[in-house]
Amino acid sequence: MTRLLGIDLGERRIGLAIADLDGGAAPLATIRRGRDLEADVASLARILAEQHASAIVVGLPLEASGDEGAQAQLTRAWAEAVAARLDVPLALRDERLTSHQAEQRVGPMKRGRSGGPPTPMQRDAYRARIDREAATIILQHELEARAAAGARTGAPEPDDTGPHPAGTETTR
Repeated sequence: MTRLLGIDLGERRIGLAIADLDGGAAPLATIRRGRDLEADVASLARILAEQHASAIVVGLPLEASGDEGAQAQLTRAWAEAVAARLDVPLALRDERLTSHQAEQRVGPMKRGRSGGPPTPMQRDAYRARIDREAATIILQHELEARAAAGARTGAPEPDDTGPHPAGTETTR
């Protein structure tokens, strides 16, 4: 059975989620971005091995118009480089509004002690939780799109090398 690792790439953190093709996505972890690509690859290789995941789904931050801006191009380059170094299939999934949806799911940030502003540690923990939840939403959208594509064709759900629905691309 194929397991997918969902990735919400940020400048400082990487939110992660995990899913089996026949199940739902679940938040996994938030890790710090490495100082370079090789550090990110090493962290993700360890997680892929621990989770027995064989493919990655990376959120692509498209602009509101659906066009690829500078951030989407940077994310695409990072994702393709990581997938090549890890030798795993890559799917890119439109991630517009996933952080907003994640914030709605998680709820507002808790206040600090005595009702004051949250501490830096509370803010960091909240942002890490949002990143995990965003990765979960990205991965769940990928699972739903794969299931819908299989239902439309009457075929079983595609594997990582098969056709993928609109809004996602797969590279190897």
